[in-house]
Amino acid sequence: MTAPRRLTIADIARFPRPGMNVPSGLGFTPDARAVTYLYSAEGSLILSLWLLDLETGERRVIAGPPPATTDEAQLPREEALRRERARLRELGVTSYQFAENAPVPTLLVPGGGQLWLRIGDGQLKPVPGSEGAVDAMLSPSGGRIAFVRDGDLYVLPISGGEPVRLTHDAEDGLTNGLAEFIAHEELGRDRGFWWSPDGTRIAFLRADSRHIPEYPIVHQGTAGIDIERHRFPFAGQPNAVLDLAIADVATGRVEWLDLGPDRDIYIARVGWRPDGALAVQVLSRDQRTLRLVLFEHEEPGRVLIEERQEPWINLAGDTIFLRDGRILWSSERTGYRHLELRNSDGAIERQLTAGPWMVTSVLGVDEERALVYFAATRESPLQRHLYRVPLTGGEPERLTSEAGWHAGVLAPGGAWLLDRWSSRQVPPRIVARDLRGGRVLPVHDAEPIDAASLGLAVPEFHEVTASDGTPLYGALYRPAAAEGPAPVVISAYGGPHVQTVIDDWSLTVDLRAQYLAQQGMAVFKLDNRGSSGRGLAFEAHISRHMGTVEVEDQVAGVRYLAGLPGIDSSRVGVYGWSYGGYLTLMCLLKAPEVFRVGVAGAPVTDWDGYDTGYTERYMGTPAENPDGYRKASALAHAHCLEGRLLLVHGMTDENVHFRHTARLIVALTEAGKPYDLLIFPEERHMPRDRRGLEYQEQRVIDFLLAYL
Repeated sequence: MTAPRRLTIADIARFPRPGMNVPSGLGFTPDARAVTYLYSAEGSLILSLWLLDLETGERRVIAGPPPATTDEAQLPREEALRRERARLRELGVTSYQFAENAPVPTLLVPGGGQLWLRIGDGQLKPVPGSEGAVDAMLSPSGGRIAFVRDGDLYVLPISGGEPVRLTHDAEDGLTNGLAEFIAHEELGRDRGFWWSPDGTRIAFLRADSRHIPEYPIVHQGTAGIDIERHRFPFAGQPNAVLDLAIADVATGRVEWLDLGPDRDIYIARVGWRPDGALAVQVLSRDQRTLRLVLFEHEEPGRVLIEERQEPWINLAGDTIFLRDGRILWSSERTGYRHLELRNSDGAIERQLTAGPWMVTSVLGVDEERALVYFAATRESPLQRHLYRVPLTGGEPERLTSEAGWHAGVLAPGGAWLLDRWSSRQVPPRIVARDLRGGRVLPVHDAEPIDAASLGLAVPEFHEVTASDGTPLYGALYRPAAAEGPAPVVISAYGGPHVQTVIDDWSLTVDLRAQYLAQQGMAVFKLDNRGSSGRGLAFEAHISRHMGTVEVEDQVAGVRYLAGLPGIDSSRVGVYGWSYGGYLTLMCLLKAPEVFRVGVAGAPVTDWDGYDTGYTERYMGTPAENPDGYRKASALAHAHCLEGRLLLVHGMTDENVHFRHTARLIVALTEAGKPYDLLIFPEERHMPRDRRGLEYQEQRVIDFLLAYL
């Protein structure tokens, strides 16, 4: 009998994971006759753009990696920072856009510090005059490209000529047409300008951060002196001041819009109604009030929808306007995100979905057949399925049958639906479903592997009861045969907007967890109160007091494991990254009787050192909630450390600054508490190169094995 395959440290550091070389960037050509996707036939992280003809089944590469896009070290810093905010590892073609209404297919691909075009069936060619372009976007007709260069907005005809500059006042700390840091990092808005449907106008944002002090990040691991300067808005401190304007492309005339007397706001979403009116979602600084404001015919803005919600508003996707002006809106006012149909003035016509489950995304609308397509947790929070519901009302129809995790993309016109599905037992596959003819066309077949063939164990689902009776879901990686009861390692995240326990292949190919299990450890993940996928009330448990219920629930998870056979609950470790790093610290510091070892990667150590958009949503400002900030600070509890702690941090992390770990080191030193430290002078939020990843994994695993 062949012995089960054993993982190596090199396996843990390798991407993509087994079974996860799957098409991404899924979409359709504007005529909906073909599927487009990003993929590496070689199984690497260097992607090309592929096209699959839905009629013939033929597939081919239509855009290979542009020059200077296959080596991360060659990328411009602005592009590297944007990749970091998008948590993007892939190289080559990582984004693309088709013009919506071009007379011949027109494809735009950014990369290597310039832009590339493919017109019709021609070759991908560089666009003269596009050097240094950022955030490029084709006009709907495909005749022009808008982009930002050095903080100003430009328009370039694809027929040739010099780019026309629409704004002229950019300087250090002031940009036109770019998403400011908070929008990109925390609000899910990565754009700063938007073409009108007829291509004659561009709405754009002016973001003024000149009043925000510079935060320097020094590259300590380079031969030369290199200092990055970021204008980072810390919790309770000023944000960027935003203005919104519409530029006439032909004349260059700029019209500034009146967003109201309160300038301390977030501009959450911007989009055009089909008739050319501009719609703006304006979010208050405290993130409790959201207004949908419409600007039409050069008239003052008109509020169509206003929502106020406690303890905060979670933003959803863009506003969807139907051709007749009616609005497809989603809201958590019932405690769960559901869909509403509203008239053109914003009044509710009917509720489209309801119940103790949540709509997680809207895939699109087939207006001809009056159907809305969406993904939701209706069957289980551990799964996602795809549904449709009539705009006229009625019971949602489930479109997917296989248990697990489904994600979808609806074709323009609504004739085809892409379904990406996997489960803990089955790697991802993608099919295209003909919603009118019934055909099912494979886009990507699941790799012919399973957990057993990889030497992995399928994680088990368990249910834990929180102190208030709330059911919590966990995933257990059973230890391989071991002598005596197995120690426990908690793999933690625990923060909002993330769900780790899901019926998806990605759970199975968490190779660090699987490696530890092969070493005889029981690894457990638990989505505590405050995490995502269970509705607003479940998430709101952390409101104004982070680092409390999360620790309580993780302790409850350990107590639950203690009741299982073969588990040694006296030897418990915990590791996590980012919010998981913070939760690791709080578990060690607030429950030292339970957790004896921890690895905290890139941890927030005091929320006054994190950004406005994220921190104030959950904690308010330090001035409003000083006691909550003090109790949520790892610095305030540093003297309570009893177990072994390894801190891991990249010194050029522009999200969770290395300053967080440095401040904790000072507090631990003052308290006379020992710690271990692993730093990466030239890495950001996590190591990216393979050697760095291997080194990190070896150190983390050795630490856990040594002290458990």
